[in-house]
Amino acid sequence: MTQSPPAQPDPETLAFSEAERAAVYRAIAARRDMRHFSGGEVAPELLARLLEAAHQAPSVGLMQPWRFIRIRRPALREAIAALVEAERVHTAAALGPRGADFMRLKVEGIRDCAELLVVALMDGREQHVFGRRTLPEMDLASLACAIQNLWLAARVEGLGLGWVSLFDPVALGALLGLPPGAKAAAILCLGPVPAFYAQPMLQQQGWAQPRPLSELLFDDQWGAQGC
Repeated sequence: MTQSPPAQPDPETLAFSEAERAAVYRAIAARRDMRHFSGGEVAPELLARLLEAAHQAPSVGLMQPWRFIRIRRPALREAIAALVEAERVHTAAALGPRGADFMRLKVEGIRDCAELLVVALMDGREQHVFGRRTLPEMDLASLACAIQNLWLAARVEGLGLGWVSLFDPVALGALLGLPPGAKAAAILCLGPVPAFYAQPMLQQQGWAQPRPLSELLFDDQWGAQGC
C-alpha cells in the first residue's frame, strides 16, 4: 500500500522559542546520576507525569519494550538493597587494586530515595524483528531512551534520579516474579535530593574524568579525526 506524504506542518510548530531551547539544553547539562537522597515523597500526579514522559520515548519498531515495577513494600526494597550490596562486593573483587577505592564510593540510594523503580525488558522480544534482525540489542537501547526521558523530566521537576546497575538480573527477576524471557535492566532511585552534584559524582570523587567530544568524534572512518 502506498503511503501518502505527511501534511506540511505549520512553521510555527516546528521551532521552539529561545527560552525553551535554553531550558532543554540546561536540563541536559544539569542532569546527574544521583546517589544521595533526602527521603520525602513524590506526589502521585508528579510520578504519573514522569512515567508518561518515559513512556513517550522512541522505540525500535514501536515495540515499547520497557516495563516499570514500582517497589512499594519496605521488605522488598531491603531485599533489592541486599542484592545490590552483594554485587558491589563482587565488583570490588573484580576491580583488583581499585577495589578498596570502589568500596568507598556511594553507588546507590535505595534505602534513602522516595521512590524505587525497577525497569525490565518485556518477554516475547524475539517476536519483534523490525529494526532488530541484525541488532537485537535495540530493545535495550529503546529502554535506555525511556530512562533518559524520565531522568530529564525528573531534573526539570527538581528531583534526582540514580540508575543502579549493580545487581544480578536473574536474582532480581526471580525476586520480582518476572516471566520467562523478561529481564531486569535497571534499578532507579527517584526523589528529592539535598543538592545536585556540580559535576558527575565519579568525576568529583576522582574515580574517572570525562573525555572531550573531540576525542570521540571521527570523520568517515574510525579514528580519523577532522580538522
